[in-house]
Amino acid sequence: MVEFIDNSIFKKISEAVQEIDKPTFVVGGYVRDIFLKRSSMDIDIVVQGSGIELAQLVAKKLGNRKVTVFKRFGTAQLKSGGWDIEFVGARKESYGSDSRKPVVEEGTIEDDQRRRDFTMNALAISLHPQSWGELVDPFGGVNDIKDRIIRTPLDPDQTFSDDPLRMMRAVRFATQLNFDIERNTFEAISRNRERLKIVSQERITDELNKILLARRPSTGFMLLEQTGLLQQFFPEFANLKGVEKIDGQHHKDVFYHTLQVVDNVAEKSDNLWLRWAALLHDIAKPATKKYIKGQGWTFHGHEFMGFKMVPKLFKQLKLPLNDKMKYVQKLVQLHLRPIILSSDDVTDSAVRRLLFEAGNDVDDLMTLCEADITSKNDHKVKRYLANFELVRQKMVEIEEKDAIRNFQPPITGEMIMSVFNIAPGRSVGIIKDTIKEAILDGKISNDFEEAYELMLRLGSDLGLSPYKSKDDIRPANGRSTKVN
Repeated sequence: MVEFIDNSIFKKISEAVQEIDKPTFVVGGYVRDIFLKRSSMDIDIVVQGSGIELAQLVAKKLGNRKVTVFKRFGTAQLKSGGWDIEFVGARKESYGSDSRKPVVEEGTIEDDQRRRDFTMNALAISLHPQSWGELVDPFGGVNDIKDRIIRTPLDPDQTFSDDPLRMMRAVRFATQLNFDIERNTFEAISRNRERLKIVSQERITDELNKILLARRPSTGFMLLEQTGLLQQFFPEFANLKGVEKIDGQHHKDVFYHTLQVVDNVAEKSDNLWLRWAALLHDIAKPATKKYIKGQGWTFHGHEFMGFKMVPKLFKQLKLPLNDKMKYVQKLVQLHLRPIILSSDDVTDSAVRRLLFEAGNDVDDLMTLCEADITSKNDHKVKRYLANFELVRQKMVEIEEKDAIRNFQPPITGEMIMSVFNIAPGRSVGIIKDTIKEAILDGKISNDFEEAYELMLRLGSDLGLSPYKSKDDIRPANGRSTKVN
């Protein structure tokens, strides 16, 4: 008999099961997680009968909980005390060749277990009072969990042909659980990789994000590449793999370097979008790769081309085309800047510009750049990291003094037009940009008084005369609150 981590909710379900007197089981991930010693609040219940009827009866026993019914799928869902419980009738499925949506018929618990993706997810525990706690494990799922193996219950070619998303799930589970994919199952993924084209990109990307959020994402991406799945939906990343050699000189394999950077970031942050920035930071290297005799391999401008590629890739992968995309773009574009700073004397002006361009994302940028140091030369790594620490210290000092992060200029375009009584035009842009550059270069402070005096000098050079005084436009806090 299997002991539940929390018997109370299952006892309530069992009371309802006794009334309908139908074989009923808790199945899938909750059962798997019992053997993995992981907690879970999601419960899947399979009844040899109507899942909707059982859900409604359980809801009454839990104090008339609300039941959400999905008649089209024959399922029902209710929530109670943090639990998320789904009820469905046992079923068997058959698939067509051009869709992963099955034809569903009523079935037995054995039919239901046969349709599961992997043996570890085909476990079932009885909730009927007469067989309470009995484990039904027809495919050796418990042993596979002990052996840390992912294997399909039936022929893997049929399993993956029926529902190709299961191939992505195999890789995802292997990555999250640090399991191995059993050899026949692995080979079947390779054979059926082109079937992935019938799966929506949204579903593929959902699995990809879960892989990227794993403790060691590189495991999943290497499996995706080895099975040929990666080439099906993300060829730009698969194409990073490989090393070219000319005149005895070769560049590093960008694919494996990138995965090391992603793993390094994963050790520091759970931020999915920072991990995406790590994944895409060198995505344009194949397009910018060039061998220069006497100099070696170069990838000039790959950060700028990568910046331009991000929107196209986000659209292709059905990722959000919003501020998350712009955040990734920014980090991809700026990822070399701290490295360049750490190679030279760290000047206040260079740090000031980095703070201005990175804004509130500068700390994430530094995390990415530190992760990007994957050299096997310990002396080189220590030197870079020590200089990065110097850059961080400089950023704190300059931010405290000059308030450059999320910089808002002390003099706005409206102020310039108001003082000189001019319309929008080239002169306004010249004055505003020159003031900004002077602040970033440290020639003047990020201060209204100094910026105003510079504005007057610049206006005079352009043949402009002031029509309003300083006090007429002075902001209450001494700085502008609007950026133009």
